Amino acid sequence: MECHDLSSFTKIKINLHFGVMEHAFEPLKNDLIIRAAWGQKVERPPIWVMRQAGRYLPEYHQAKGTRDFFECCRDPEVASTLTLQPIERFAGLIDAAIIFSDILVIPQAMGMTVEMVDKKGPHFPNPLKGPDDGQYAEVMNKKVDVAKELDYVYKAITLTRKKLQGRVPLIGFCGAPWTLLCYMVEGGGSKIFKEVKTWIYKYPEETKALLQKISEVCVEYLALQVEAGAQLIQVFDSWAGELSPSSFKKFSQPYLEYIAKHLPPKLKEMGLDSVPMIVFPKGAWYALDAACDMGYNVVGLDWLHSPEQTLKTVGDRPITVQGNADPGVLYGSHASITEVVEEMVKGYDWANRKKGWIVNLGHGITPFVNPEDLRFFFQEVLRLTKTD
Repeated sequence: MECHDLSSFTKIKINLHFGVMEHAFEPLKNDLIIRAAWGQKVERPPIWVMRQAGRYLPEYHQAKGTRDFFECCRDPEVASTLTLQPIERFAGLIDAAIIFSDILVIPQAMGMTVEMVDKKGPHFPNPLKGPDDGQYAEVMNKKVDVAKELDYVYKAITLTRKKLQGRVPLIGFCGAPWTLLCYMVEGGGSKIFKEVKTWIYKYPEETKALLQKISEVCVEYLALQVEAGAQLIQVFDSWAGELSPSSFKKFSQPYLEYIAKHLPPKLKEMGLDSVPMIVFPKGAWYALDAACDMGYNVVGLDWLHSPEQTLKTVGDRPITVQGNADPGVLYGSHASITEVVEEMVKGYDWANRKKGWIVNLGHGITPFVNPEDLRFFFQEVLRLTKTD
């Protein structure tokens, strides 16, 4: 049974230029992922997947039209339409929506130029070169008006909540400070991370100061997303695996902990209830134990983790894990998809535990996946976890 009258989730304050008002959304019909994230026993594991709204869907290209990626993010109507596409295509199979946006809106709000280059990805025409390049001081000294600069994200969230009509909860997100720093100094994706490694080993204190600044922006950004209607939040540390265990403790972990520690009191200060918090330190397999103590409710796993070992590491801590099928299995046969789902269901001991697991991929959906193969993945999760 997934239909609940959750009045506590239906009222939210939204920040408008002329003040604060209370806005009512329709009650949630499916709160499965929220209950699972809080560590409650549930009737089946909730399902969603990273990048579920995106270019693998034919309807994405139709709605996107000739707009570039960031134009779509900045248009609340388009962003909400794209967010809802997987919810509508996979109706009854998917338990959460995640707002269509990008982690790099934070560097944009901090004054940096970011472009999305077709077939290449994000590009910073003028990345941070070093603490003395002038731009570093500008970024550090800028008073970021997070409400104003990222207003389009909050509008998209509120509009999406209205359009969802309570079908499933809506997830908001941000990039982790370390991952955002990587992009800000590398100028885009990288294979060797030369620039950011130069920063951490040559300018460690200046690096930490910038990471702290980013962390503070992240807290405010996430709080305003919740104010706009987000019901869970996720922090994506996509490049965490580029750090050694000791470097992770210096340049990623403290800032992930800062977000988890400061977001709940910030929400309380704004008159808002806390929401479940998810952290996803991709590639940092060595940090799973630490991630369970960072203050988040849910720890996202990439496909490098075995479910059985994960449960041993988590132990009796009240942590829900999220993941972690290899996204590449969606290029394979249906038999392979079934095998991977069976491994997860067994590995997370779902039949006995009935809690502590949100089904996801170990990273986002990759290009050229057939949406019907993703549908089969969802259907197999339901088939193999259903209770008679």
